Amino acid sequence: MVSIGYFLSCEEFGPRELVEQAQRAEAAGFERLWISDHFHPWLDEQGQSPFVWSVIGALSQVTSLPITTAVTCPLVRLHPAVVAQAAATAAVQCRGGFTLGVGTGEALNEHVTGEPWPTPPVRLEMLEEAIEVIRELHTGKLTSHRGKHYTVENARIYTRPEQPVPIYVSAFGPAATKLAARVGDGFCTVAPDADAVALYRREGGGDRPVQGGMKVCWAPSEEDGVRTAHRLWRNELLPGKLPSTLPNPDDFTDAAELVTEDMVRGQFACGPDPQAHLEKVRAFVDAGFDEVYVQQIGPEQDGFFETWKTDVLPHV
Repeated sequence: MVSIGYFLSCEEFGPRELVEQAQRAEAAGFERLWISDHFHPWLDEQGQSPFVWSVIGALSQVTSLPITTAVTCPLVRLHPAVVAQAAATAAVQCRGGFTLGVGTGEALNEHVTGEPWPTPPVRLEMLEEAIEVIRELHTGKLTSHRGKHYTVENARIYTRPEQPVPIYVSAFGPAATKLAARVGDGFCTVAPDADAVALYRREGGGDRPVQGGMKVCWAPSEEDGVRTAHRLWRNELLPGKLPSTLPNPDDFTDAAELVTEDMVRGQFACGPDPQAHLEKVRAFVDAGFDEVYVQQIGPEQDGFFETWKTDVLPHV
């Protein structure tokens, strides 16, 4: 049975709104939470970007749902040792119900410290070493590490959960998917790609969990939903490596001028028809995903939660 979770967007909502959405998601029957980890939103229209670790602390006090970061980049802006401490604390706050989702990140968030933005192969190297550092620190041992990309000097994490924090790896191409299969406790992505799931399982992922994220835009009409989704999330349709290389929201705004409302209509389920929403979920189910996380675009949260509670979740 696939498990359906709610995707909390730190790019579009402030910390208090995210906490409220998590409570509503649990009440509506969603079984788990994803939460994005950004320094900037993709577009200025999205308008938010709270510090995810503060939000997770608040979430741990108001919901019992398990939480996964989707995803944290432990490469440049945040040193792996800092991420290790943050994840360990989050897992204690969430009574063990926390998973650290990691990936190679985007220049949008990582360039802010002024460090160079590495090439994709180097970022994969850095991610593998970062995961090694995080896992070593999660043992609670005094740790020193001198690797190709990271140094840790006499570090020990004292506040830790009873079990090590699971680490899921995000991937959008074969090389990253193979890395996820080799070093991750699970795999996460944002497209219903059956080939990627098969590659992950074949390369060593076995029966470990596969998570997928999707967006919908419930609205009173399809046209209203398309307009809202285009205004707030047209960046989602930018191709290839572009999203990982553009450094600023203004750059995404310029690039996203190429994305039309018709393109958005084909990407997202927009409007009030529960069947349209169900079809998007079923694409992930049919592709072999274990967990699917759904983000509601825009302000129509009441209609979204009511529709999903009564007309979508009971049919998944």
